[in-house]
Amino acid sequence: MTTNTPVASLRVTAPEVQDAYDTQALQQLDSAHYLHPFTDHAALRERGARVIVRAEDVYLWDSDGKKIIDGMAGLWCVNAGYGRASIADAVHAQLLQLPFYNSFFNTTNVPAVKLAALLAQLSPPQFQHVFFTGSGSEANDTIVRMVRRYWQLAGKPGRDVIISRRNAYHGSTMAGASLGGMAGMHAQGGLPIPGIVHIGQPNYAEEGRGMSEAEFGLHAAGWLEQKILEAGPDRVAAFIGEPVQGAGGVIIPPATYWPEIQRICDKYDILLVSDEVICGFGRLGTWFGCQLMGFEPDLIAFAKGVTSGYVPLGGVLVGSRVAHTLIEKGGDFNHGFTYSGHPAACAAALENIRILQAERLVERVALETGPHLKARFASLTAHPLVGHAETCGLAAGLNLVRRKGQTAHDCEAFPATHAVGMLCRKHMFDNGVIMRAVGDRMIVAPPLSISVAQIDEMVERIGYCLDLTLEELVARGWM
Repeated sequence: MTTNTPVASLRVTAPEVQDAYDTQALQQLDSAHYLHPFTDHAALRERGARVIVRAEDVYLWDSDGKKIIDGMAGLWCVNAGYGRASIADAVHAQLLQLPFYNSFFNTTNVPAVKLAALLAQLSPPQFQHVFFTGSGSEANDTIVRMVRRYWQLAGKPGRDVIISRRNAYHGSTMAGASLGGMAGMHAQGGLPIPGIVHIGQPNYAEEGRGMSEAEFGLHAAGWLEQKILEAGPDRVAAFIGEPVQGAGGVIIPPATYWPEIQRICDKYDILLVSDEVICGFGRLGTWFGCQLMGFEPDLIAFAKGVTSGYVPLGGVLVGSRVAHTLIEKGGDFNHGFTYSGHPAACAAALENIRILQAERLVERVALETGPHLKARFASLTAHPLVGHAETCGLAAGLNLVRRKGQTAHDCEAFPATHAVGMLCRKHMFDNGVIMRAVGDRMIVAPPLSISVAQIDEMVERIGYCLDLTLEELVARGWM
């Protein structure tokens, strides 16, 4: 064991008030009727779905009464934490007053107007306009349409190629999945769609052998210029990237990377797009990740943290360059959604942002909880399974390795067929903490409301589960 915490103190417990649930019956109904996202349904049928029934603060409870620390903030989204009655009250009041009306036909609603104005205040100064969607995937679909429409109006319709990165995640719609660089998604459905190409990701641990982090950041950014020249500078419309790659495994680029990306985009007059669906609204300790990474995008995709996931909402912050062209030259922009600017969703966002501001949660990530998570994750590198760990704000990842090396580049990985990350994830779930596996990289992104004491609790559970994983690997003869 590498932790000093008694096993008994890490056992999950039932909440004080527990409704009766028939877990098996719910699992059977689930298997019979509910097709889940990104799921092997035959395998799920064999083990049964985990049924989550209640949440409060940073904790979840399942239908068997187990209490779980939500180390992933739902799905990178519950920034303000669970149980915020004021968000529910704001939505309820809006549903009673105006539950829905569309934003087509020269019509608007009060929460959408107020939210658009507030987002213009919170975002970098070049953003004064917002296009609302229902999700991050829809936001990135909108960006594809908007980028290509912009270049049509600029008299350069041949500029339609968008460059993204391998292992990036930009959603699961046709355009969003095409922008993303996930090979498994591209293998299903004939993706990517035409006009979208990819370069390597700035993963120093995997690609930076023989270089300093600063050198590698410049080197990785140089892949963008290579791809621009390969595709033809007169054909490239935009480059899109997450400030920190989230679903790809919390890939944190070197400090030199994004400023060099900015320089290259400026050199070739290419639109720069920041996908802030995960990084936005405080995850990295700034309102938007581009502010931390030091670049000035033309477009920002957002979703998730804007409402803390309480109600679906997404959108695109549109910079002055693009907005001016669309407004002054474009006429009708033939794109939009039934739920663009949904009044109840916008009411949820307004109250969610009020909470983030009133409790200074973004500042807490920068000054208190982010640095504490960094220190605690660094301590996990003492574990025999952990090759290296890194954090940025309240996003963190660690690599499980078979044998450690002098540096992250020298570690010996497990064979992919062992699926060690999934073994570790099961121990995490079974022992009261949600930690996501991306291959053999384990990641967390807890609610921004998490306290220092709760970070300690989460990391103690992680350490305990790493011990259990090590014991299982030794028993299997894999160590």
